[in-house]
Amino acid sequence: MSWKAKTRNAVLALEDGSLFRGFAFGATTTVVGEAVFNTGMTGYQETLTDPSYFGQIVTMTTPQIGNYGVNLEDEESDGPKVAGFVVRDLSPVVSNWRATGNLSDYLEKHGIPGIEGIDTRSITKRLRVHGALKACLSTENISDEEALKRAKEWEGIVGRDFVKEVTCKESFTWDASGELSKPFAVPGTSLCSDVQTNGEIHRLVAFDYGAKRAIYRNLRNSGFEVIVLPADATAEEARSHNPDAIFLSNGPGDPAALDYAHSAIRELIDDYPIFGICLGHQVLTHAIGATTYKLKFGHRGGNQPVKNVETEKVSITSQNHGFASDKESLEAHGAVVTEYNLNDHTVSGMRIEGKPVFSVQYHPEAAPGPNDAHFLFASFHQLVGEHKRSKLATA
Repeated sequence: MSWKAKTRNAVLALEDGSLFRGFAFGATTTVVGEAVFNTGMTGYQETLTDPSYFGQIVTMTTPQIGNYGVNLEDEESDGPKVAGFVVRDLSPVVSNWRATGNLSDYLEKHGIPGIEGIDTRSITKRLRVHGALKACLSTENISDEEALKRAKEWEGIVGRDFVKEVTCKESFTWDASGELSKPFAVPGTSLCSDVQTNGEIHRLVAFDYGAKRAIYRNLRNSGFEVIVLPADATAEEARSHNPDAIFLSNGPGDPAALDYAHSAIRELIDDYPIFGICLGHQVLTHAIGATTYKLKFGHRGGNQPVKNVETEKVSITSQNHGFASDKESLEAHGAVVTEYNLNDHTVSGMRIEGKPVFSVQYHPEAAPGPNDAHFLFASFHQLVGEHKRSKLATA
């Protein structure tokens, strides 16, 4: 059916008064959240299921979405975590040998509304000029006035702890058998890995702030036994597992609101090698006493250039965050800023002087995105091994 023959029964309202009428797909409901955009050309299911997007209404800048359908293997968590989904054109055809369903049915099953047939270029330009905006997305055919009212009344994301909505409820060991962590390969080809662990396995405690499954898979494949703890686990709980290292995951919301996480990591930082990704990088920032701030419209997509000033290497990275660590504050609290985003020169990585502790603002596991930074998992494995051997030598 052509757009002309359909009723524009969905609305997206932004707090600045902008209104976009389009066609509903997914669930019939009304939601509020922070309007953001993602520049990825593929990987929409990974985007939908990334817990870092909790509380956000995501606009995809790629014109057509949904053409290769959905499948359970590509989920980064147990279903979509976005508040709502905005696309220019929802593909009427699903064509992929791995597909088990279509995008609209998938969102409907999980209660997530979508809107198509609107000018996503205009939305993206507006968010770049004015910054991320509070928004309301409704597929219930409510009035423009009501949608705008709900958008303006939403309390926003600053100061909000969304981690508690997406973290695990109790501790568990990730994929002890290794079946879920096998590298992907097309049937008929062999599995391969570029990670060399020499059979050395390190016990890792991972704080789950809203982790993507791909991160755990990469850690498992890189020679770690991964024990996952809820975000509010204490330092004592982490120590009780006798870990060789600590990992801090990605996640949603304002990093400044996570006092319990700052406190736990502050108690662990002197005793263990630590690796943080995305929100984990920001939690580590606060744990050492430094600060974060909200970006105008954030970095979301698989094409963010990052330069390491110590190696002079430039990597194209996958990113998804709306906050950043303050450079001056980091340096004042003993951190060495190692990497910068080449688009806006915000901090993309750091290490703690004299400690086996580092973090990055991007996603080395990609999923989706380029694998330029995948080596960081192997680097962390090597760092942990060196730390263990150093402890034994001085014992």
